[in-house]
Amino acid sequence: MLKWALIFAVVALVAGGLGFTGMAGAAAGIAKILFFLFVLGFVIFLALGIFAGKKITGN
Repeated sequence: MLKWALIFAVVALVAGGLGFTGMAGAAAGIAKILFFLFVLGFVIFLALGIFAGKKITGN
């Protein structure tokens, strides 16, 4: 998901540089949504990993 966020961010930069402001705004919006979904998933899985690890080791 992070890969797609970076791809859309590059598309937004290129489109903005070429003057396609509508397409650049849409691509930037998609990139922002994908990035925040990636961060949210990362935090959730990090918390699950920490709690599961503590439960397995007994600490």
